[in-house]
Amino acid sequence: MRFFFVFIFVFISCSAYSQGGLRGVGDRFRGVSNAGGGGGDTLGRRNKFEDSITISYRYLDTARTYRLDSSINDFTVKFPIPSDYYYLGNTGSAAQSFLFAPTMKAGWDPGFHAYDIYKYTIDNARFFTSTRPYSQISYMLGTRSEQLIELMHTQNRTPNWNIGLQYRLISAPGINRNQKTSHNNYVVTNWVQSVNKRYRNYIAIVANKLKAGENGGIDTALNYIDNTDYAQRIRIPTKLGGDAGLSANFFSTDVPTGNKYDDFNALMRQQFDLGRKDSLVTDSTVVPLFFPRVRLEHTIRYSAYRYLFSDENPMADYYKDVYQLESAPSPFRREDFWKELMNDFSIYTFPDEKNTQQFLKVGVAMQNLKGIFRDAVTETTDGVNYTDDVTTSGYNILGHGEYRNRTKNQRWDLLARGTLYFVGMNAGDYEAAASIQSLLGKKIGSLTLGFENVNRSPSYITNPLSSFYLMPENVDLKKENTTHLYAHIYQPLLKLGLSGHYYLVNNYIYYTDFYTINQASLFNMLQIAAHKVFAAGKKDQFKWISDTYFQQVIGNGPVNVPVVFTRNRFMYDGNLGYNNLKIAMGFDTRYRTNYKGNNYSPILGQFFYQDEATVKYKLPDIAAFVHFRINSFRAFVRAENLNTFRRLANANGKGSSFGFTNSNFAAPDYPYPGMIIRLGIVWGFVN
Repeated sequence: MRFFFVFIFVFISCSAYSQGGLRGVGDRFRGVSNAGGGGGDTLGRRNKFEDSITISYRYLDTARTYRLDSSINDFTVKFPIPSDYYYLGNTGSAAQSFLFAPTMKAGWDPGFHAYDIYKYTIDNARFFTSTRPYSQISYMLGTRSEQLIELMHTQNRTPNWNIGLQYRLISAPGINRNQKTSHNNYVVTNWVQSVNKRYRNYIAIVANKLKAGENGGIDTALNYIDNTDYAQRIRIPTKLGGDAGLSANFFSTDVPTGNKYDDFNALMRQQFDLGRKDSLVTDSTVVPLFFPRVRLEHTIRYSAYRYLFSDENPMADYYKDVYQLESAPSPFRREDFWKELMNDFSIYTFPDEKNTQQFLKVGVAMQNLKGIFRDAVTETTDGVNYTDDVTTSGYNILGHGEYRNRTKNQRWDLLARGTLYFVGMNAGDYEAAASIQSLLGKKIGSLTLGFENVNRSPSYITNPLSSFYLMPENVDLKKENTTHLYAHIYQPLLKLGLSGHYYLVNNYIYYTDFYTINQASLFNMLQIAAHKVFAAGKKDQFKWISDTYFQQVIGNGPVNVPVVFTRNRFMYDGNLGYNNLKIAMGFDTRYRTNYKGNNYSPILGQFFYQDEATVKYKLPDIAAFVHFRINSFRAFVRAENLNTFRRLANANGKGSSFGFTNSNFAAPDYPYPGMIIRLGIVWGFVN
């Protein structure tokens, strides 16, 4: 919390200081194009005293610019859990997609991904360009003191220099025992370009501190879900944590039993261009121009990762019965710690000097790695004692290339890229991908075709050196190989999008129980998706937005996914006759067919394959919502899990009670909560 208050102070200070920062900058960099723009709305405010704001952003490895999204008909745009994910009963807990999505990244991977959706990363860090200082505050309050706070500020100190700050706090005590979550994330970005436009420097600092309680699921000794004596879910005993998980104190971030994942990433990229100088002369100014033909690029990145599972008061029988561990020292801890240093040098060539989105890039990189693995054995008055640290170190040398051509008329977008690990820990790994996208016309729509093939080493969590490797014997694992073919077409007149994905997977690595690692032979996966908007009314203000997915495993693949998953939103989306008001209200529903869904291993932080218990949906998930926007102010009011309402006979046989207790299950022994009320605001303001 101390860091949070410091960040608030810095945020307010930057906002106050910036109020005079860019006034009078001029018009010469206000015309940032929205090539391929991200959001459906541009952000602007105009009155008789000041100009409108133009704000855009790009990601580190893209040349395309995006606009901020100010739409209000999809709550998941601002909520950290995507609509196609299920989570283990509390905001911030481990989550996985209903849709099959194998890891498509070669090279070193520590192997912990159950909390990835709550992380900021270098890849999704946004580098802004803004004609005026801009700040955004988001706040959401949910049932049982669940809170989400997000702050963002960006400003151009000069036309060629921008700084950005972003911070997010997720704090949720949870409905059940020992599922408290407390996540802190921040991003600092800085980019600067020389006046002659030859030199650019990008800096990004990204850090995540994730804490999540693990309860192992609810106890199954009794049918607690249908027992009125346990309508207060905090009373249901759980397999881990005991009575320590009863606290709901918002100001306490302590997680006595659970996973604690921390990472810190610092990157600096420098680019220097060789080419032709020019200038644009107007009546009052001379704007320097530069057309690059060759670009030299150097990127250095340092990262540190810490993955810790700890149980301060372990229940010995659980670890013996579930993980076959003969002893569970108090405290019980497993920890993997990694340091990574990456140096990358690349050269670009631009065939057309006036189109910087057409280029050929080749480069070589060196990655240095060091791992430390610890198992706690005893606790003394001086602290926690560990066995002798197990360490490892290694390196990778890899080459990469990319060709990109986004034509000037923006009708064609071609991409081909590849990466090959020459020598080192992951020698022989590679990635190859190609795609073509075409805008066939406003009436015909757009078409995308793509191909990926990835050959990757097993994640390091499956290496016997890892402290999270709990198998009694070593397993010899081969490299995974995954081929992915995909196509997408969108027809704007019909408001219809169709997608298809085909996966060919060989040597698929998976867990068969809480700690046992296995590898599968060749199998296939087919996914088909449809997105359709049905609209009615004079201004199409009555809408039914439907997203439907069909999945089928071909062969004996150890993958269980719902055959059908669908999300449907029924809403009014209009202004009710008020020009400054935008409102969306209605129902948001999700449904999937019953299937033998993955179970979850708390120590390892891994979802694993099981083929015994069917995870049933009693009713579709139903949420009622009212979202509205007035200028740059947005508000969200939602009542979620309305489907859990039921009348249930009392345990003593006298009368009945009503409540939101008819929970669906996310995974075996992991129920969703009952009704949740969420109130949220998003306020963006120009300084």
